[in-house]
Amino acid sequence: MATPILICDDSRLARRQLARSLPEDWDIQIEYAENGLQCIEQIRKINPEILFLDLNMPQMDGYEVLQAIQEQDLHVLTVVVSGDIQPTAHQRVIELGAIDFIQKPCDINKLAEIIEKHGIKDRAIRERLANSLGEQLDPDIRDIYQELTNVAMGQAGDLLARLLNVFVKLPIPNVNVLEVSELDMALQSIDSNASTSGVCQGFIGGGVSGEALLLLNDSSFKEVASLMNFEGELNSKNELELLMDISNILIGAVLTGLSKQLDMPFSQGHPVVMGQHCDVHDLVRTNKSRWQRTLAIEISYGIENHDINCDLMLLFTEDSLKTLKYKVQYLLED
Repeated sequence: MATPILICDDSRLARRQLARSLPEDWDIQIEYAENGLQCIEQIRKINPEILFLDLNMPQMDGYEVLQAIQEQDLHVLTVVVSGDIQPTAHQRVIELGAIDFIQKPCDINKLAEIIEKHGIKDRAIRERLANSLGEQLDPDIRDIYQELTNVAMGQAGDLLARLLNVFVKLPIPNVNVLEVSELDMALQSIDSNASTSGVCQGFIGGGVSGEALLLLNDSSFKEVASLMNFEGELNSKNELELLMDISNILIGAVLTGLSKQLDMPFSQGHPVVMGQHCDVHDLVRTNKSRWQRTLAIEISYGIENHDINCDLMLLFTEDSLKTLKYKVQYLLED
């Protein structure tokens, strides 16, 4: 399924130039808008995942489009493409919710750099996975899984925030039923271009079992060490210690939060290192033989003003789905 993309610019030349600058290997469906009013209409109509937005346009300019997106709670990743290169223009569009800024005329290499920097193609893969697999879960059941996870990940985020004295950005968790091949794709979409270290920890209790996977981008270790007042040169040994510390906090708190809400105590196994300083693809290839059809809950943690990103995935076995469904249906009863 092609990723829907919207290009909004009053110049036909600029629209075509940008379209030709997009990566050739990207499976996309491009739509166009000639002004801000059309742009808002197209966002509502086609629900694009990415918007490339000009600033200077008739009827409704790019600033007004960004404001409307916020006010109307429209969900689209927006990259501004403009000839207005004033620092204040750049700052203003970022404050209005754009994720980045490209100067006209659009440079192919700069565009590719921004797409890679923000993981736009990977986000699109993840979004398509959520959309294509959505019908496998009853909407009410998914809503409960998400709410239970929201509470649990909030408790984990609080512990991490207190430990590091930072503000932890909490996402909306992704909840899907995945086959092993789809899980492979979902894990690789986290960050296929970065070196990653991972830990997994099994859990079981009350007819439910699974594994918790924590993946930490290797570029995060330096800042994690600084926030934890680590002194000395980083090496594989102390990086592993830092990884274990983070995983113990996040995995332990999330599982505790879920078990309390479900009234289902979990016993946790010993954490196992999936790999250090390797591609996500290698982590998946080495470990995926253990994973079959599963209920997958993905939580992507970030820390404000720091280049620290980690993904926590809870993978419940297929045999656990019936018990979990019974538990959450009980929570829905009046």
